[in-house]
Amino acid sequence: MSWQPKYIISNKLLLTIREIGESIGEIQAQNLTPTTLAKLELNARELSAYASTSIEGNPLPLTDVKRLLKTRKESVRDTEREVLNYNKSLQALYKSVSQNQFKLRIKTLKKVQGQVVDGLMDNPSHCGALRQDPVIIRNPRKIDEVVFIPPDAKDVRQLTKELMGFVNDNVGKIDPVILAGIFHRQNVIIHPFMDGNGRTTRLLTTAILGNAGLDLFKIFSFEDYYNRNITRYFKAVGLEGDYYDLKDEIDFSEWLEYFSEGILDELRRVIKILPEQSRDKPRLEPHHKQVLDYIREQGSITQREYGAISDRSLASRKLDFERLIQLSLIDAKGVGRGTYYVLVLS
Repeated sequence: MSWQPKYIISNKLLLTIREIGESIGEIQAQNLTPTTLAKLELNARELSAYASTSIEGNPLPLTDVKRLLKTRKESVRDTEREVLNYNKSLQALYKSVSQNQFKLRIKTLKKVQGQVVDGLMDNPSHCGALRQDPVIIRNPRKIDEVVFIPPDAKDVRQLTKELMGFVNDNVGKIDPVILAGIFHRQNVIIHPFMDGNGRTTRLLTTAILGNAGLDLFKIFSFEDYYNRNITRYFKAVGLEGDYYDLKDEIDFSEWLEYFSEGILDELRRVIKILPEQSRDKPRLEPHHKQVLDYIREQGSITQREYGAISDRSLASRKLDFERLIQLSLIDAKGVGRGTYYVLVLS
């Protein structure tokens, strides 16, 4: 029999999900330009990379995280690498979902964890691999106090497959918020890796929200809600005791209320900053928007690529790039035939 989580859709959860839909509708009604959407996406990525790593104890403040993601330093400390790894994986998942290539599989789970802990683990065999050893979750304030004993390593693969089967079978049948919330908590409970479980789970939760149909998933950071009260987050998402003593009684109802509150709280934050992000919108023609949309999807564009998607002359295409550079919407990188164009996001 396939795994079925226990939960009820309370009036509180139903109301929050309705308000999430209304908030998304309010944002969409603004008819945001590609540039504004790109700014909001950058803002959300910065916040996610900061908050999700901060939850795990990373001391870098948000200002340093913003600076780090802009400068792309080559020589970095572990605290900086942790942030860069998270940001890189988040961008890859954005692209995968946007291009309808995202598939929730154990292979995907291992790939994301490998990206998250890349260069950070003493034992490389734990990078991108399901755990083969037992783990215990301790109280961070009382290191000798065991809080939770996750499933045995021998059961991790099967439990993970059952969870992914539930999510994949119910895309389009269960609300994206509920589906992503169930994945989030159950994956934390399974604890499939020796390290990087929280970050990996939060990254894939974002991808599941987008893949299951939650519009504008790129422009909000639910991780920030957790980071504002980490104690509450850990208490809501985790369990206390031995998994095998608790597994038949695990109820997701209260967690789903909390999880949906976080998404709504973040969407309200986005709505609040929209006037500032949308100020002084430049006048753009359809062909300008075509260039910006392409860069948002692919990361960059060349003259050759623009020519492949447009019937405008070479001279007109050059003028289009010059206009977008003049408006500080794109930057030129490289030289000569190697020139390509990227968004200006600050």
